[in-house]
Amino acid sequence: MGFLVHSEYRTASGRIDLVVETDRFRYVMELKLNDTAENAMNQIDSKDYLVPFLCDGRKTFKMGVSFSSKTRNIDRWIIKES
Repeated sequence: MGFLVHSEYRTASGRIDLVVETDRFRYVMELKLNDTAENAMNQIDSKDYLVPFLCDGRKTFKMGVSFSSKTRNIDRWIIKES
């Protein structure tokens, strides 16, 4: 499908849960279990997870996703273009 997927992508300030890349787009994802999508987004920002990708010409999206162990499903997600 032309996707390059990195799990537990290491940076100087932590590990990004998931990075998905195509030839035109990049998705930086933080996943939370029984926590909020907002906290996931805050972690992306507070740990500067986008810094390694700033010099690339691709559109980059950050995604915070929360999962519920009670419903065993995605509870909420937030997507923002950076």
